[in-house]
Amino acid sequence: MDTKTFGMTPAQTVINADVLVIGGGPAGTWAALSAAEQGVRVVLADKGYCGTSGATAPSNTGAWYLPQGEQRDAEIEQRLSRSTGLADRRWLQRVMEQAQNGLDNLGDRGYPFPLDDRGNPYRANLRGPDYMRFMRHRAIAAGVRILDHHPALELLSADGVIAGAAGIHPRSGDRWEVRAGAVVLATGGCAFLSHALGCDGNTGDGYLMGAEAGVRLSGMEFSAQYGLAPAHTSVTKGLTFSFASFYLEDGTPLPQTGEDRAVRIARQLIAGQKVYALMDRGNAIQHEWLRRGQPNCFLPLERIGLDPFQQRFPVTLRSEGTVRGVGGLEIINDDCATKVPGLYVAGDTASRENLTGAVSGGGSPNASWAIASGTWSGRAAARFAKSLGDKAETRVIHGLGEAGLRPRKQPQDDGLISAVIGAVQAETLPLDVNFFRSGARIALSRERLDAVWADVRDYLAGEGRNALRAREAAAMTATARWIWASADARKESRGMHRRTDFTKTDVQQTRRILTSGVDDVVVFAAQNQLQEVA
Repeated sequence: MDTKTFGMTPAQTVINADVLVIGGGPAGTWAALSAAEQGVRVVLADKGYCGTSGATAPSNTGAWYLPQGEQRDAEIEQRLSRSTGLADRRWLQRVMEQAQNGLDNLGDRGYPFPLDDRGNPYRANLRGPDYMRFMRHRAIAAGVRILDHHPALELLSADGVIAGAAGIHPRSGDRWEVRAGAVVLATGGCAFLSHALGCDGNTGDGYLMGAEAGVRLSGMEFSAQYGLAPAHTSVTKGLTFSFASFYLEDGTPLPQTGEDRAVRIARQLIAGQKVYALMDRGNAIQHEWLRRGQPNCFLPLERIGLDPFQQRFPVTLRSEGTVRGVGGLEIINDDCATKVPGLYVAGDTASRENLTGAVSGGGSPNASWAIASGTWSGRAAARFAKSLGDKAETRVIHGLGEAGLRPRKQPQDDGLISAVIGAVQAETLPLDVNFFRSGARIALSRERLDAVWADVRDYLAGEGRNALRAREAAAMTATARWIWASADARKESRGMHRRTDFTKTDVQQTRRILTSGVDDVVVFAAQNQLQEVA
């Protein structure tokens, strides 16, 4: 192992595996299970506790369970029409097919799907806590070794081929390595610690690790996704609000402007006005069904003695960043491989432009993508690891991590981590900065974030728990820089990328925006995809 390691100490735990999966959400567990089914040794390392961490675990989510035929075709056409020309029909077909296969596999293995009105399993619904507990048990039964509370901090490389990862146990400070023939990054997206439900572990870690290895990112400008929530809660689940009407503080209805509901609410909040919701749509039977089906949405309201079907309550918009946005690491083939040998990506760590284009995939698309991309990446990672044979364990390896791990100057731990996080949040969370964008404000954010990055590279590091926090702060800074570089390059409004200086969608800009580089960010506009516009 290269002696240039974070903390300047050798690893205290070294594990050999064929495939390492980083991340324990749905994409990670599907990847680990898929790899294990190929007969290889699999380790899954999760920042939290696999089965409870991540955005899916506290949620109730739909998934695409669409038999081949008219229903699936209709969904594909709807998705293509909403994608502003950036989605890909073939990828939609592949994901829907793999998602249905995966859901059938869950049912065959005993997953307790809810029952429909006829008493048949309703396989288009996944209850997050049950689902993730079930996937954890399946992975363990398949022989996957799960390392809970083992955040990965950097990838390991052997002559340009990914050879595992290293991390730290934040409680003990012990350093660990998993030396593996292939790695699947399934660390989720980045919500910039906005406190959106289940998202505070999603700090862009996989983006930074992938970029340090040389992977490009795609679609990062499509990150201005905000979830509607009661103002005093973190519960950004949208289904309940389909039963709500919205009002201003004086009781008048939220103005109808022909714009999307979130846009109208954002305008009011930016202007300093409060917006209230009242769940006055539907009937008593539907309301009871909603309470039973979405209990965590109602618990915060019940705790303050509020009946949302009878009383108005203030709402807000919380940033969900790239978790329910679009952008992520670029994949180069059907196996969700990156251009770096031995490295694969799944779930929100990967760009989902092929699936949703410029609009959010929150709900069924993202849940289905986790199943499909996890299955494909795990299987391909196992094949790659097998191709290496015995030499995988004898390679000379070195760590790729820099920012937040190996500062260029004397490290500082006197509040710099918190200062970096606060500075990044100021350029990513506010509605008037990120929900609506302008060239002047983008330029200011880029200038400020470049200055923050200079401090990150020169001084940011930490010991024990702060080693993780420093790396998270670096990942959030890097993610924000990629977002604003991409947003600067897309001089139009498209999907969730809303510019006040370029308010129209320009058909000539129907193309991917790719970013690369860590210290020096480079932007590249891919070939126009006009053929996708219909």
